[in-house]
Amino acid sequence: MGKRVGVLMGGWGEEREISLKSGEAVVAALESRGHHVTRIFAGPGLDRALRAAELDVAFIALHGRMGEDGRVQGLLELLELPYTGSGVLASALAMNKPFAKKLFRLHNLPTPQGYRVGRDDASRAPELHGDLGFPCVVKPACGGSSVGLGVVREPQELAQAVAQACRFGGEALVERFVSGREVTVGILGDAVLGSCEVATPREGFDFEAKYKGGARYFLPPRLSPTRVANVEALALAAYRALSCRGYARVDLLCSDTDNDVVLEVNTLPGFTPTSLLSKIAGHAGLDFPELVERILALATRDEAGILDAPEVTPAPVVDEPRRAVS
Repeated sequence: MGKRVGVLMGGWGEEREISLKSGEAVVAALESRGHHVTRIFAGPGLDRALRAAELDVAFIALHGRMGEDGRVQGLLELLELPYTGSGVLASALAMNKPFAKKLFRLHNLPTPQGYRVGRDDASRAPELHGDLGFPCVVKPACGGSSVGLGVVREPQELAQAVAQACRFGGEALVERFVSGREVTVGILGDAVLGSCEVATPREGFDFEAKYKGGARYFLPPRLSPTRVANVEALALAAYRALSCRGYARVDLLCSDTDNDVVLEVNTLPGFTPTSLLSKIAGHAGLDFPELVERILALATRDEAGILDAPEVTPAPVVDEPRRAVS
């Protein structure tokens, strides 16, 4: 018997349109599998919409800030509603790229050297840059879909690129540029699903390349089997370093000098039949509805270990008699 599933889509940020496409694809897949699906358009009043829907589980098809960063996950925890994808802390850490990089280093995982810059310090970026060198990559510190990403080649371009990236969340991450093949690894449950190489006519897999064509995909990547295995093991280690669960997509760079580095973990990657995770699943023998079904089966909540507490009831309002003023 099908479950009552709420598909959360839309949201507040710059990735709203991508989320709507992901959500509709998930709705169609779930309905084809016999589930009772309700579209939940995320925005003000989301908590009331979730309570009114009387769901068994939430399938999160949100991307970026306010949907992928732990805030919606925290709301679902308070509502005691199981949901797909990573928990509150893992979602927050993965979305905040500078903090994620700290954890990667703590687990001895290679990641490009870099630093973060706030909006108020954008004009000081050339001073903060030190010996990082050029070219470098500038991107929002918290964001997805490669929105605001750019490759900076000259020092005089740095401050403007940082200011542009800071438009999306208020902070930018500046990283050393690594030349090599871009590889993304799909993870389902606690196992690698497969990997895909993304080749673009321009440097950097930015928003234009992702969603407006021009990219080519190679499954498996054009690497030796041994190196593919090493890249996939590195991706799984990054997923575990952030305590992710359910599913994710890990982006890496495989440099020309045989060094592989982790860029980021996407806890709620784009989710349509033509998205990267779907391509990887298809190559592994899973069609899109089956992939959606498996992700739904992994839906859960954080094991917070909080003691049961009595339900809070509002105190009755008592009108006190007014005192006469002398």
